[in-house]
Amino acid sequence: VEYPLLQLKDVSATERRNRIRKYLDIVGLSKFAGHRPNQLSGGQRQRVAIARALATQAKIVLADEPTANLDHNTGGGILELMKEINRRHKTTFIFSTHDQRVMTMADRLVKIEDGRLTPT
Repeated sequence: VEYPLLQLKDVSATERRNRIRKYLDIVGLSKFAGHRPNQLSGGQRQRVAIARALATQAKIVLADEPTANLDHNTGGGILELMKEINRRHKTTFIFSTHDQRVMTMADRLVKIEDGRLTPT
C-alpha cells in the first residue's frame, strides 16, 4: 500500500503511515498490515490493490477483471467493497470485464465490441 506513496515527494512519512492505516482499515485488512503478499489470499491481495489505489487519493480507479481468479463469494465481496467505497468516498471505478456480476452491479454500463460502442 505504501509503495505508490513513496513516489509522492510531498507526502511525509507520517502522512504515509496515516494513509496506510486508513485505507487498510477501509478494505478490512488492518490486522494484516505486517504481512507479505505471499501470506495473503487472492481476495486479500485484491483488497490490498484497492487500498494501494485509494492511498494516492485517486478519484478514478481502473480495474481490469477485478474478480478474475477469485471464487464466487470472494469476488462478490470485492464488488460490494468497491460499491461501498464508490458511495462513501466518491471514488469512480472503471471496470474492464467479462464477468456478468460486475456488469450487473455497475451503475452505468458501456459495451465495446470490435472497437466500437454498442447499445446496452
